[in-house]
Amino acid sequence: MSTVREGLILTRRDLAHWRRQPWTPIFSLLFTIMLLLMFAFIFGGSIRLPGGGDYIQFLLPGMMTMAMMFGAETTMTTMANDSKKGITDRLRSMPISDASVSLGRVGADMVSSTVEIAILVIGGLLLGWRTTNSPLAGIIAVVLLLWLRFAVLWVGIFLGLTVGRHEGATVLVQILVWPVGFLSDVFAAPELMPDWLGMIAAWNPISATATAVRELFGNPTGVTGGWLADASLFAAIAWPLAITAVFLPLSARAYRRLRR
Repeated sequence: MSTVREGLILTRRDLAHWRRQPWTPIFSLLFTIMLLLMFAFIFGGSIRLPGGGDYIQFLLPGMMTMAMMFGAETTMTTMANDSKKGITDRLRSMPISDASVSLGRVGADMVSSTVEIAILVIGGLLLGWRTTNSPLAGIIAVVLLLWLRFAVLWVGIFLGLTVGRHEGATVLVQILVWPVGFLSDVFAAPELMPDWLGMIAAWNPISATATAVRELFGNPTGVTGGWLADASLFAAIAWPLAITAVFLPLSARAYRRLRR
């Protein structure tokens, strides 16, 4: 309980920091909205979905998923900045749990992510996006989005603790995030891609969450067959679980190594 209490205190610290300097989350959200508008109105007219359907209905759940993926870069940058400013060293010198710092960062980001999803939903409704399933299905879709964000955060924490002090760390994360984000079904259906590329996109964890969220919202999935059409909900639960199982212990180990 003391670890949870310490994590909540550090969560409030991160939220207070964002409240005083809100430009990082604001620019992240504006960048996501820019991508949404660009693909919806510039490229959307030339993209046809397998099985039919309106492209904006297909795109918006994918953009929500992509926004969750951006959490790795934001978290890594925050952890790196804390390391460079000596904040991490000061926290390590305090009689608090090793897990408290990471839990505080995760807690603050989950609050920010919930607000980000709400803003994207409002923006999507203004663009004509609609959900046709029950409110319960919509809530489950949001939970899956936050579940993916939770897993991605541990990747960012691990990278921030291991390479955050080095120059070019942000570029490294961008090299990792952008290919994973674009080699998915966020913007286009895998069935429209070359076979080898479509297979990579179908097995991408981002594709699993995006497809499951589309199904729950009642939007076109762009998938007419294959395992992704049959097991996207299971994959959307299993992939983040696997990522968390790998990177959460690695993050804890990286933080303990800082004490050496």
